[in-house]
Amino acid sequence: MRLSPYSDYGNSRIIRAHVVSKIYPFWTYSYLVLLFPVFLATDYLRYKPVIIVQAVSFILTYGLLLKAESVRTMQLLECFFGLATATEVAYYSYIYSVVEPSHYQRVTGFCRSVTLLGSAIGSLIGQILVSVAQVPLFYLGIITLVSFCIAFVAPWFLPMPSKSLFFHQREKSSQDEGVLEPINSSQLIEKPEEPESKIQLSAEERRTLKDNSSNSGLLEVFKMLWSDFLECYSSSTLLAWSVWWALSTCGYIQVINYAQPLWEKILPSKDFEIYNGYVETISTLLGAFAAFVVGFVKVSWAVWGELALCIFSLVIAVCVYLMVTIRNIWVCYTSYMVFRATYMLLITIATYQIAANLSMKRYALVFGVNTFIALLLETILTVIVVDSAGLGLDIFVQFFIYASYFAAITVIFFVAGLYKLCKRRGHGGQNELPSTETVPEA
Repeated sequence: MRLSPYSDYGNSRIIRAHVVSKIYPFWTYSYLVLLFPVFLATDYLRYKPVIIVQAVSFILTYGLLLKAESVRTMQLLECFFGLATATEVAYYSYIYSVVEPSHYQRVTGFCRSVTLLGSAIGSLIGQILVSVAQVPLFYLGIITLVSFCIAFVAPWFLPMPSKSLFFHQREKSSQDEGVLEPINSSQLIEKPEEPESKIQLSAEERRTLKDNSSNSGLLEVFKMLWSDFLECYSSSTLLAWSVWWALSTCGYIQVINYAQPLWEKILPSKDFEIYNGYVETISTLLGAFAAFVVGFVKVSWAVWGELALCIFSLVIAVCVYLMVTIRNIWVCYTSYMVFRATYMLLITIATYQIAANLSMKRYALVFGVNTFIALLLETILTVIVVDSAGLGLDIFVQFFIYASYFAAITVIFFVAGLYKLCKRRGHGGQNELPSTETVPEA
């Protein structure tokens, strides 16, 4: 959950301005700066050490939160929080490295839903402790810190992969049976929805990968990444999902980062009892349910993907618009819950679509690039709209801009969907309605 020290600090306008414009942006900036170095470090160190670093980062974040008394300390706290979120790539990379490609859809749904479920349980417990037991927020911070200390122990027991995607590419020997390894980059999922959506490795690329030693140099890795980048984004299907991923994740992060400042302004916690924890719980559970259901949905996304993205992006835009125009806390809460559930549904579909149409090496690259672009866009939005060094706009104006942003995404995918349907009809209707994909049983 986003760090929100409002109740501890009272209801002062000056404090709220500092939190929104001087503290929160540091998370965005640190996340952007650290993402690519962490991506390379994750591969070089083979996942497990970076997962441990993530646990340490969360411990430092909440340790500082309990002691923070100045803006500078809170800014440092946000930098550690940025490191913690940047290292999340290690968790998902590790999970994907130890399962068969045929299980990607189920694994994506399960991992995302379990993560959201844990978040929902934490939100619910926090709200009950505050509302029913009248526990001060300080003690919620202590409980969270203790939970992260316990979580710090778990990664030490994970098996250490002997190979990684770029830096460590030794051939598997017969003695290495039972050692968890990432799937070879030439290993592809068996039946993509459409030939155009599958990024194949050329014979020359396969030879290049095979010839790479276990100690591939940094320059060779960069060359490989650039070549893969050009190849991957030449696919129109993958490009569409990636564009939506980057654009929508940017807007999603902005909304969830600043939703609680919006709620605080609509209904100040000093004057009324707030239910932010319940809202986070319900919205997260809805998102977890949506992510779980995706693992069993059979839809030809190659045909209807763009139009589905258009429709659901419109739902998201309407939700954000209602939050800022109605200015009723219950309407705001409801819109926020629908907003999060819709995004979680679509991001899970996008994750699976990209993973299913790429080799493991390449989807790690694409996920990293998409997240980096999302953070770059978010940084631009933050600097212009939120940061006191930029316009430092009122929170209501900010959310109106976010609603307009999602409306623009809706228009983009409406045009893309119409173009794709017209293109299919122009080809005589061939493959206009291919059968829905068959998902192998786990």
